[in-house]
Amino acid sequence: MARGAISKPASAICSRICLHDQPISEKTIEELSVPITARLGLGLAALGRPGYVTLNHANDLGGRYEPTAMEAHAHAVLDAAFDAGIRYVDAARSYGRAEDFLATWLRKRDLEPGEITVASKWGYTYTAGWSTSATQHEVKDHSLAAFERQLAESVDRLGRYLSLYQIHSVTAESKTLEDDALIDAIARLRERGIGAGLSVSGPGQDVAIRRSLEVRRDGQRVFDSVQATWNLLERGAESALDEAHAAGMKVVVKESLANGRLAASGTVEDSIFSRSIARVREVAERRSTTIEMLALAAGLARPWADFVLTGAATVEQVRSNVAALELPYDAELEEQLRSVAISSPEYWRARSSFRWN
Repeated sequence: MARGAISKPASAICSRICLHDQPISEKTIEELSVPITARLGLGLAALGRPGYVTLNHANDLGGRYEPTAMEAHAHAVLDAAFDAGIRYVDAARSYGRAEDFLATWLRKRDLEPGEITVASKWGYTYTAGWSTSATQHEVKDHSLAAFERQLAESVDRLGRYLSLYQIHSVTAESKTLEDDALIDAIARLRERGIGAGLSVSGPGQDVAIRRSLEVRRDGQRVFDSVQATWNLLERGAESALDEAHAAGMKVVVKESLANGRLAASGTVEDSIFSRSIARVREVAERRSTTIEMLALAAGLARPWADFVLTGAATVEQVRSNVAALELPYDAELEEQLRSVAISSPEYWRARSSFRWN
């Protein structure tokens, strides 16, 4: 695999990011008769490190935390995803060895960069020391120095495959988008043929998204892509994501299963979620489907979404998640499920208490 910075023409950026995308439907949700306006992508948050906040994560890994065992496991999941047609993979510097596992898989599969879209993120450093019970699993740092250090690390691992580099977890309170020197450096990613993006989190996702739309250099919007949490329980960023899509940004949905809370295997003790999840299960049973297929289909049906990430941590989960592409999501389902959403502040308060396992 190539090491070091690989120079690519700026004209290649959009084609690299958009390569495996489908045309986005102009239909509103009320007009939907076909479920798919977005494609599935694979997020590696649960595959690159022993600990994560997804429910039953420890069970998914089978208690095998040795790096070689986890690498083999990650490769098996990546194989299943690629063989099922998934062509968008999302990693991060803070996902333990996710970039390393992805890099060895890309070499093993002997893929050309044009055959897959590889995105990664910077802004958090993994600090858990390969433990599931660390006091602190990651440390946030959105400084220019952190960007330069982590970009070099990501390029060293992913080389010419790196298509999109995103700020990890911008919040409404963040001053990141006001750091002129940092934004200048991010804008220069275009010179290397790498798209610039950001992920957002917290109850003010909509605020951060709208701010990103205004960030420009030399008359051009700096950010090509935004990744945000959207699921049946947390819809707070919907209107801002619609605006971002209309402005030409690629929209990537993360946490569509609410870190396993919207999954058949999830036993949810969060009282704030219990009533809503019970309602989703009831609707799923009436449609003879599963709660996770319904939740994924809802995300895939968003007319403003380009990719919906599955956080699948096993081959079986990949296969189950891909089946959601065939589930019709119609106006009746949308009407039945809209009421299960809770307020963004309530959701993110509960999200902050999710236990690493």
